[in-house]
Amino acid sequence: SKSVGNKLVFCPPPSPPVYSSENASNNCLGLLSKSTWVPEEHKFGGRVNPEGFMLPFPLFLCRTQAEMAHTCRGTINLSTAHIDTEDSCNIVLSNGGRTYHLKANSEVERQRWVTALELAKAKAIRMRNNQSDDSGDEEPASQSDKGELHGTLKTLSSKLEDLSTCNDLIAKHGAALQRSLSELENLKLPAESGEKIKAVNERATLFRITSNAMINACRDFLDLAETHSRKWQRALQYEREQRIRLEETIEQLAKQHNSLERACRGLGPFVSTGSVQSAKGEASDEDEETEYFDAMEDAPAFITVTADPNSNQTSYNESTCKDLLPKKRRRTRIPDKPNYSLNLWSIMKNCIGKELSKIPMPVNFNEPLSMLQRLTEDLEYHELLDKAVKCESSTEQMCFVAAFSVSSYSTTVHRTAKPFNPLLGETYELDRLDEFGFRSLCEQVSHHPPAAAHHVYSKRGWTLWQEITIASKFRGKYLSIMPLGAIHLEFHSSGNHYVWRKVTSTVHNIIVGKLWIDQSGEIEIVNHKSKDKCQLKFTPYSYFSRDVPRKVTGVVTDADGKAHYVMSGTWDEKMECSKIVQSSHGSTSSEGKQKTVYQTLSPKVLWKKYPLPENAENMYFFSDLALTLNEPEERVAPTDSRLRPDQRLMESGRWDEANVEKQRLEEKQRAVRRRREAEADYEGYIPLWFERKVDPMTGELICVYKGGYWEAKDKQDWSICPDIF
Repeated sequence: SKSVGNKLVFCPPPSPPVYSSENASNNCLGLLSKSTWVPEEHKFGGRVNPEGFMLPFPLFLCRTQAEMAHTCRGTINLSTAHIDTEDSCNIVLSNGGRTYHLKANSEVERQRWVTALELAKAKAIRMRNNQSDDSGDEEPASQSDKGELHGTLKTLSSKLEDLSTCNDLIAKHGAALQRSLSELENLKLPAESGEKIKAVNERATLFRITSNAMINACRDFLDLAETHSRKWQRALQYEREQRIRLEETIEQLAKQHNSLERACRGLGPFVSTGSVQSAKGEASDEDEETEYFDAMEDAPAFITVTADPNSNQTSYNESTCKDLLPKKRRRTRIPDKPNYSLNLWSIMKNCIGKELSKIPMPVNFNEPLSMLQRLTEDLEYHELLDKAVKCESSTEQMCFVAAFSVSSYSTTVHRTAKPFNPLLGETYELDRLDEFGFRSLCEQVSHHPPAAAHHVYSKRGWTLWQEITIASKFRGKYLSIMPLGAIHLEFHSSGNHYVWRKVTSTVHNIIVGKLWIDQSGEIEIVNHKSKDKCQLKFTPYSYFSRDVPRKVTGVVTDADGKAHYVMSGTWDEKMECSKIVQSSHGSTSSEGKQKTVYQTLSPKVLWKKYPLPENAENMYFFSDLALTLNEPEERVAPTDSRLRPDQRLMESGRWDEANVEKQRLEEKQRAVRRRREAEADYEGYIPLWFERKVDPMTGELICVYKGGYWEAKDKQDWSICPDIF
């Protein structure tokens, strides 16, 4: 409609926010297009329109699209503007004596513009304040940081004064020395030469002393400046990154606000199927305040020096299970992941501090595998344990066990999606006895907290068992996943019994940016028979570190504490061991710890990651083994993860149906639990194939395999299995 007086019809821009002649109204509030530069006098401005772009401040007003390139009917400085609403479609912008009445096409469009204007106004105010106050919106420094900075600046000022004083003295004494030398040249009487030469020597000595003081002061100043300049550069870089992240977060939140408003007026296909909600009283937060901390103390610092650099590098990885052709053809691909867009922050922003298992999550953030299958995936490099069986030395065997403990993390580097939480009583078997000599069984033995028991037997000479409880907390910007529980590995012939625990996994960039995973902490592997130990340190990623990302280092020692091997590598690529031939104490580090220098033979590759299959980026970054884990298989128990319907629907790309099915399964599980707990003699859930016993090694109560599963499979007698699907 045409405007009257100073009234303008307020037209929302299309997406992308560039006007075209078909949709430009005769009277509109014009925005600079995305490709147009803001005039120099307004260079501090940006743009945010209701689609998420930043508005210019001051705001430019144009009556037609054609005027935008050459005419401006008026401007309002948003930093001092008052934004008000007259009715469901009108907005009033006022600044001093100027008032503009703007009209949107609908109440929804009006609210979107009000939100965008308010965000732009807030940013304009911050930018204005930055011009008068350099502190801006940066995070305030702590008192200790301020005190340290003040002390450093005071020291530098003192050194500068020393330099200035020395400079004046050098100039003064230099001039006096020059006069003395001139007088010496004009001498004619030898009798006076002695006196003058003496004066020259005195002045030269004084000049030399002053020059030395000047040099020392310069050296002190430079040392101090170099030491702190690096720290200030890192601090400045950190503050810049924080500011950029904050701006991106605000922009992201503005977009999500608009999306939520649209969703409220027209529910999308996912919302129409119903999001998975917990039953009343289901998501208890009794442990919401519980904090978990990893043992992050520094491992003993050491330096490795190769004793024989000319020797050829030997690899223990020359023959792998890849060389053994499986007797059964397994699938090599799954359906490509659909391109569903759903923001993780929109789901998790109200769940900060809660257990991940208590957050109602749609399958959109899952991968089509259960946690039981992910636990089984740790066996991808089982051939390391087959080789360890053949080691005659217990310390050499420890190297293979350490490499195996690291190899289980290699599959996580690109796997940012979460696995399905198993239902109580859910099982998963992986029978590779004929192909690779082992078979594995997992069972979900607890729901809150979620815990899975795992048992693996290999006819090639080893048995592995564990009970893993996943403790996870969403902390706002990142998600911490802490596997609790010990992993046991026993070799049949030697009786060597190894025990270790997993490190913390952290998912970063939950709010904004690309998700990425890091592993950090320490693993101590102990051979309870020989008392050998291996201390592995997973170095957390640091933007400023010069170390190789995802670095893992460690030392293998015997019962007497003597070091035999150095372990080095990365958790996503490979691990090597180097035999130590001599060790000595080196220099003391800046933290006061004495470094140990190990002289070693050339490193030998123990483990190297297999390349991902072709098209892995469209198949959830699954490895060759992971692609086979959910492959349908006959004769498995009716509780097997392969038979879980919501997971099967998700793998086939039918995500909306999978979300409905996931909600049905979880509600069925709650109903069974309520009936079970209503029984008078109920004493807690009893697993099917595992039983609780005290672990003699750790003293913990854990679930161990009691037998019967494989016999039941041979007979196809699954009568004790519950109906969980």
